[in-house]
Amino acid sequence: MDYRVIKENDLFLLTDKNGNIPENHPYGLGLYTKDTRFLSKLDIKINGEEPILLHSDAADNYMATILMTNPHMENNGELVLWRESVEIKRTRYIYKDVFYEKLAVKNYFPKNVSFDLSVHMDVDFADMFIVRGFQNGDIGKRTGQTSDEKSLTFHYEGTDNLSRRTYIEWDREAKSTDPESGALQFHFELGHEEEQSITLKVQPQHGEQVAATILSAPEALEKLKKSYNGWNKDITKVRTDCLPLQRLVDRGLGDLRVLLTDLGYGKFPVAGLPWFGVPFGRDSLIAALQMLAFQPEVAKGTLYTMASKQGAKVDPWRDEQPGKIIHEIRFGELATTEQIPFTPYYGTIDATPLFLILLTEYVKWTGDLQVVEDLETNIEAALTWIDQYGDRDGDLFVEYHQEASKGIANQGWKDSGDSIVHRSGDYATTPIALSEVQGYVFQAKMGLASIYDKLGNPKAEALREESQKLKIKFDEAFWMDDVNYYAIALDRDKQQVGTITSNPGHVLFSEMLDEEKAKAVIETLISPKMFSGFGIRTMGTGEAGYNPMSYHDGSIWPHDNSMVLLGMSKIKEQEAANVVIEGLIEAAAHFEYDRLPELFCGYDRSVGKAVKYPVACSPQAWAAGTPLVMVQTILGLFPDALEEKIVLSPVFPNGMNLLEVERVKIGNGHLSVTAVRNEEGSVELTIKENTTGYEVVQN
Repeated sequence: MDYRVIKENDLFLLTDKNGNIPENHPYGLGLYTKDTRFLSKLDIKINGEEPILLHSDAADNYMATILMTNPHMENNGELVLWRESVEIKRTRYIYKDVFYEKLAVKNYFPKNVSFDLSVHMDVDFADMFIVRGFQNGDIGKRTGQTSDEKSLTFHYEGTDNLSRRTYIEWDREAKSTDPESGALQFHFELGHEEEQSITLKVQPQHGEQVAATILSAPEALEKLKKSYNGWNKDITKVRTDCLPLQRLVDRGLGDLRVLLTDLGYGKFPVAGLPWFGVPFGRDSLIAALQMLAFQPEVAKGTLYTMASKQGAKVDPWRDEQPGKIIHEIRFGELATTEQIPFTPYYGTIDATPLFLILLTEYVKWTGDLQVVEDLETNIEAALTWIDQYGDRDGDLFVEYHQEASKGIANQGWKDSGDSIVHRSGDYATTPIALSEVQGYVFQAKMGLASIYDKLGNPKAEALREESQKLKIKFDEAFWMDDVNYYAIALDRDKQQVGTITSNPGHVLFSEMLDEEKAKAVIETLISPKMFSGFGIRTMGTGEAGYNPMSYHDGSIWPHDNSMVLLGMSKIKEQEAANVVIEGLIEAAAHFEYDRLPELFCGYDRSVGKAVKYPVACSPQAWAAGTPLVMVQTILGLFPDALEEKIVLSPVFPNGMNLLEVERVKIGNGHLSVTAVRNEEGSVELTIKENTTGYEVVQN
């Protein structure tokens, strides 16, 4: 990736590889929190000249390190600094909503050297939607700077009557400061191999909230590392001799830790960086689902967070209805002044059933029925929304239609304007019923029926009856005999949108499909039409809308593949799942830090490598969660705390002979297993630990 990003809780920094924030950069680099840019310029110079980049590393999720040096410098023939005499090391991290940067300089010249290091900063306090060019609107204005010997504060008054400030302090006496231009200059005199440093601390301040005490840099770094150590200690451990998968899992777990945020209801994953570091219904719910085998507490935090923002009224401006789960929340000036509807915005058709799916799967993993009791009114409201607002015409299908003037037209996960397209090339008209959403509804109601059975709730039978009616109606309306596959959607006129896409693959996880048709779906998904060799495409080659470079019409999304993998594994189609897993593992090798991005282009192997999509978010939560699903899929691991059993059906992909998984949280205990490929090629499973009290069933 051509940028460097670090994040902790609600604050993230986006810079170029040099660690700088150039003004007016087309990618909108900056320091952001609450959808506002609190640094729009940051760079360093040595004696007024740009340093030379040596190395830029963001392999550690919580910290970035950048090495630089000086160019050769002379003045009227007199040597000022010999080239590469001074090492400049930039180390940056974020803790407690403060950005820390240590600038360490070291002299490698044989004699003493002296030089000036200057830092240049500015703040535009721009709303993220304006930075990205999506919206314009009425905005506030800068109201000047205040400063003293070791601090500088930029001030802004918004049209929402909120003051915003960027407070900057440093720990070394400055040679000069210019508050108007945001320039600081520091003088250094260094002996041979002597090192000195300066640390900058940048704290965004929002509204009348009292700014938190800023810790010293060493204390902040120590607490940050301790937080990561605690995270690593508490999660499920994976060890495999398939080293590419090992790197993917390790990277995914680290990325998910970076993307966790807490709004007061428990930790949950934001969608991704740089542009979606906010609560995001669908993305947060799916990422939490992917993490169940590794850290189920994240699912709990996600459920409570989503419940806290559940729709309460009919509000067309926000596409809100009672019981509906959010699409996205924004906190910037355009949102707080209601110039955009994201406060929160509810234009998503799938988040509500996905909320119920996460709830039911969480209970299967943990047996935590207290959550069901706590969220009883939210569950009932979500079911009511599905039946009344989701299915307004009473045909059993949940459909979407945009009402918000500044909302989203297509409201499934493929939400770009060209994503729902007929074989003719014409775009489908709303209301639209998506195939995967019907599967989500079926799965949600069947899962809740099982929970209600356990609780003695008489509504269980009605939910099962509704689910079975939906199953029959879905087959009648969505199945296409001519291609032996399901339509992606039904349009306004109840006509099939017959383009071959990945969407029906999600329905496998619901177990709503008959065995024969499930096999037909899988056969298409791993055929050359849909499978590139690196993953399952969003749309098949040869379709009218197919474009391997598109966002949703031929690209490959790891999370999309992960939802298919869960379904394949659940119905014991492990061999097909391993085809997909092997492709994704190979694809990851072509991306920086062995990280699966949000999406990549759908070109096949003849290109020679997986082709990056130019503006994919990375890290992205549900892409980071995909390797975790691979591990669950390979093991065929599906616990059911309601029935007090754990199903395992391990099948290894090529290149794997060992898989150890330690301390998976299930129920009130843990499960640890070792799987080994024997000489005959089959997988032997050893249960090393089982403190769950549940029966382990190996299929």
